[in-house]
This record gives sequence, structure tokens and C-alpha cells, in this order.
Amino acid sequence: MNLKMVMMLLWKLPKKELKDAIYLSYTTSLDDIKDCVIFIITVPTPIDKHKRPDLTPLEKSSEAVGSILKKGDIVIYESTVYPGATEEVCVPILEERSGLTFNKDFYCGYSPERINPGDKEHRVTTIKKVTAGSTPEIATEVDELYQEIIIAGTHKASSIKVAEAAKVIENTQRDVNIALINELALIFNKLDIDTESVLEVAGTKWNFLSFRPGLVGGHCIGVDPYYLTHKAIEVGYNPEMILAGRRLNDNMGSYVADQVSKLMTKKRIHVVGANILIMGLTFKENCPDLRNTRVVDLVEEFKDFNCNVDVYDPWVDKNEAVHEYNIRPLDSPIKGKYDAILLAVAHNEFKELSVEQIRAYGKDSHVLYDIKYLLKTNESDGRL
Repeated sequence: MNLKMVMMLLWKLPKKELKDAIYLSYTTSLDDIKDCVIFIITVPTPIDKHKRPDLTPLEKSSEAVGSILKKGDIVIYESTVYPGATEEVCVPILEERSGLTFNKDFYCGYSPERINPGDKEHRVTTIKKVTAGSTPEIATEVDELYQEIIIAGTHKASSIKVAEAAKVIENTQRDVNIALINELALIFNKLDIDTESVLEVAGTKWNFLSFRPGLVGGHCIGVDPYYLTHKAIEVGYNPEMILAGRRLNDNMGSYVADQVSKLMTKKRIHVVGANILIMGLTFKENCPDLRNTRVVDLVEEFKDFNCNVDVYDPWVDKNEAVHEYNIRPLDSPIKGKYDAILLAVAHNEFKELSVEQIRAYGKDSHVLYDIKYLLKTNESDGRL
């Protein structure tokens, strides 16, 4: 299949990879892409402050492509949405802006992104790709297109709605499973049982699912469930378990801050005015992605306690952190300064530090709290 493609990519690639991509060209002008016949749209699908789907990027990109759409063109969406969004939201915009008729003059496809930020092994080409099209013929054409680059192969869904639903439940399932483990961690904490020890023992059974407690952020797991619940409520169903899991995961930052303050009080460390060091700001380890990171919940909670909070993360762009969250990470932590130290993200740089090196950032009396199980059980003062 010899087809021109335009990919509207907002994902950050290393500069070297972009420079080495000799077959790609980049533009901000619609005139430069008007001769293309396939348009692949991969814009973010965030939520607003009320946790409702914000389809603005999807709508604006559809307006842009619709303004240059021609007969025979195919528009493929990769953004995570609720079932029906492509045909209910995007297609009408394409029709209105182009004056063309869907499935007569132009067609649509859907192939949800599957990417694991920071993972050098599971890349776009090595993860099986789901594909779908607005007609059986277009579905085959879209599937063959992706087969050209996806080494792991493709799976052609029966419809765009099925593909949309499959994608949105991938991360919803993970969110609910993590919520269960988070709740178990809260229970075991009250029972004075180490959660990690329990999970290790339970994991000896062949079909026990391996999840760990923690802060649940990112542009997928902490967001996608709200797209599904939005659609469920719209059609008259109240998704109780999914929303309960979301509430529990969203409250983990508050829980951790409360646990740390109690440990400080036991050591007779004044919480008000205390110096807090949070190690890690990104939503996951070994990647610079700050989208929807829940580490900011810790920062806000400690600020509400009138603490002085420093954040250290060697992976983040400091200007981006300031722009997104008004947080300027340190170049390096200050030794002997902190009343409490929290290991919030499992970056390799932190794994390589000994417990003595980490504790050196603290005062003679301080609390070390391990959210990510980087240390042995007896090396920290507390953990999830």
C-alpha cells in the first residue's frame, strides 16, 4: 500500500530520533498536508477540573482536517475516547467542515495508541495494534496500513465502537485492580501487616495478579476510566465499582501525607513549618512525562499542613514543571535539611542510592517514607 500519511503526534520523542527520521517532515501549515490522503490524529483526550471528558483537542483537530478533506480520504483516530465518540463527535465535524458525506465521500478508521512511556522494550512497533474502519473495506485498508510497520501484528476489530471500548477498558481494568491493592494496603496498615510481604506470599499462586499500591496518575490510567463512566452515565447506568476505584486512587496522596505527618508526630517532629523532600515528580519511573502526575497531590497536602516542600526529579524539564504545576524541582537535594523524605517515583537514579545516602538528606531526626518499595522493609520508617 503506497499511501501518504500525516501523523499529528504530540508525544515527545528524543531529539535524536526526530533528527534521524529522514522520511518524516514537520509542519504547522494545513496547506502542506492538503494533498495527503490519510490523516492520523493522535491528540490528547484529557479531563476537565470536574473530571469530565475534554474533547477540545479532538474537536479542533477534526475541524482542521475537515477543512482540507477530499473525496476518498481516510481519517484515522488514535486518541482514547468513550465508545461512539469517533462517529458521534468527530464525524459530524468532518462532514460540516468538508461538506462531504461520511462513508460515501470520505471514511474513518480507529487504531488506539498502545505505548508505555519510558519502556525501551515495548515500543509502538512491538505491541500488537488494534485496528478498525467505518466499512469492512476500509477496516481492511487501515489494518494493512498498520501491518506495514507493526512487527507484533494487528488485530482487526469488528467495528470502531468495539475498538474504542477495548482501549478504554484496558486502563480501566488496571485502575480498578490498583484500587483494590490500595484498599488492601489501607487495611493491612491498620492491622500492622507489611503489604509488600503479603503480596509476595500471595504471588506464589500462579494466577494471582501482580499489582502494587501507590499513586495512580498519568495520561491513561488516571483519566480513561472517566471517559467510560461518562458514557455509562449518559446512557443511564451508574458505574459504581469504577467510580469507587477512582475515588480511592485519587485520595491516596492525602492518605500518604497523613501517614507521614503521624510518623513525624511520633518522633516529636513539628509538622507545621517542617521541611519536606519529595523524590520524584513524574507520573511513572524513568520517563519525563508529567501529565496528570499525582505526586502534585502530595505537594499540595503538605503545603496545606504549612510545610516547606522541595521536589527533586532528575528526569523532568524544570520549566515544564513550573508551567504545569508551579513547581520548580531542585538541581539536587540539600543534605541535612529535611524533616521528612518521601520516595515517590522509582527512578533508576533513586534505586542506585543506598539508604544511607538518602537519609543523609534528612536532619538527625527525620522520617523516611517509601511509597514505591525501593527499600527493604526495615530501612524506612513507613511505606504503603
